[in-house]
Amino acid sequence: MGFIRYRETSIIVRIYTEAFGLKSYIVNGVRSSKSKNNKIALYQPFTLLDLMVYNKPNASLNYISEAKIYQPFYSIPFDIRKTTICLFLTEVLTKILKSEEANQVFFDFLLHSILSLENLANHVENFHLQFLIRVSGLLGFFITEPQEIGKQLQHAGYLFDYKHYATCLHQLIEADYGTPIPMNHQERREILDALIKFYQLHFEGFGEIKSLSVLKEVF
Repeated sequence: MGFIRYRETSIIVRIYTEAFGLKSYIVNGVRSSKSKNNKIALYQPFTLLDLMVYNKPNASLNYISEAKIYQPFYSIPFDIRKTTICLFLTEVLTKILKSEEANQVFFDFLLHSILSLENLANHVENFHLQFLIRVSGLLGFFITEPQEIGKQLQHAGYLFDYKHYATCLHQLIEADYGTPIPMNHQERREILDALIKFYQLHFEGFGEIKSLSVLKEVF
């Protein structure tokens, strides 16, 4: 999901795993000039890895004994739209995922979504909106009707004309990734702002998204 620098040559990386849920691992030596094959590239946002790890249930940090690519990407690293989406959604997930328990349904959702983004040839512009809506269903506040968003936001003092966006929101909720949904730049931006505000209402300390400005610029 993302990493931070640790000491001179190492990193601490947070990874959502199939067996253990969200875990933090120390990866030694990947920032060294002697590190082979640029191994730090393995820990970029949304990269799919096959891992062998040392896992201690009560340890805050564990170690990775072996890491290799589960499935190589041929589009995400070379498409500025997709890489920006990955950075944005990684930042969101970092704020909302706290549990270290395994969750097969959530893992399968992430895997499906990442592979879908990799395989999309066109119409990636709504992927992040649909992802945010679908994640809500796995986090206990599923967005099923546009008025649910509008009423909660209005109650919190945030004005969002959900009636105007009802058709777009219904399509985002029901359509598969990559389905063309007619929206202009301003409409997409206002829906995104409303979804982020909706998440802020449900997650204490959610705060601001640093990558949001970049996402808006790209789309």
